[in-house]
Amino acid sequence: MDLYHISSDLSLVSGVPEAEEILLALVTSEELTHPHPDPVLEPYLCHTPSPRDAQVCKAETHRKYLCGTIVTPRHTRENIPIAFGYLLTDKRMILCDDTGVARQMIQRLGRQNPQREDGVGAFFYEFLELLIAKDMHHLQELEEQLNQMEESVLAGNMENFDQQMSGMRKELFGWIRYYTQLDDLICEFQENENGYFSENELRMFHMAEKRIGRLLSEAQALREYGIQVRELFQSEIDIRQNRIMKILTIVTTICLPLSLIAGWYGMNFSHMPELTWRYGYPMVIGVSAGVVLLCLWIMKKKKFW
Repeated sequence: MDLYHISSDLSLVSGVPEAEEILLALVTSEELTHPHPDPVLEPYLCHTPSPRDAQVCKAETHRKYLCGTIVTPRHTRENIPIAFGYLLTDKRMILCDDTGVARQMIQRLGRQNPQREDGVGAFFYEFLELLIAKDMHHLQELEEQLNQMEESVLAGNMENFDQQMSGMRKELFGWIRYYTQLDDLICEFQENENGYFSENELRMFHMAEKRIGRLLSEAQALREYGIQVRELFQSEIDIRQNRIMKILTIVTTICLPLSLIAGWYGMNFSHMPELTWRYGYPMVIGVSAGVVLLCLWIMKKKKFW
């Protein structure tokens, strides 16, 4: 368990902190039930949600604290979902993380903002802003992937399209759900039922809400774009099937008169003059060839191909 001053440099706390200090405690799921020397912090550890079984981003307001979870669509290199549990009071913030990502983010925040405003609300805003800082770039990468898929479909290369599109749809749905839940979380913070946040912190949350709204709109636009690419793929499949059916129709149309001729002269009646005529066989060949050429000429004139 690490304890930080929520100040300009987010420095580590040494010794027993004072009750009036604004502090951040970084813990793991295993440490939530362990006692802590800070008498103000210790009673809240057992109420801090663990990210282990977290499924959604949420905020819950209680009489003495505000708590919840943040579950992102991202994963670590070990394919572990990046998720956090948190609990806020007026002077304390507990952040639970089992991946080590939160510690890296705290170190980065300590380097980036030397003029940080004291307060758990201001820190949570900066933490959330850093969490979504690269999301627009990632959404642009997804858009580029959709562009490549569209170009491949137009070029006639449609191998593994269904598998790629299925993965893309699932990922986009995950981002849309993530931003929708974050928006609800920020709205709960803006209610400020416990009075933990200053007017300036509430303005910060309003800015975060607007940015999350833009990310949500971008993700929804990408989903619509994916639907259009899917429809384009289906149109190309239909065009291919129509071409095949067109060829089959042409072949069938040409073969029908030939089948009639074959059936007619396959009857072998006794008084059919062509059966004993010396030139009967060449005549049938010539008639069949003429029928084929006539059908092809008519189809060409009618622009069947």
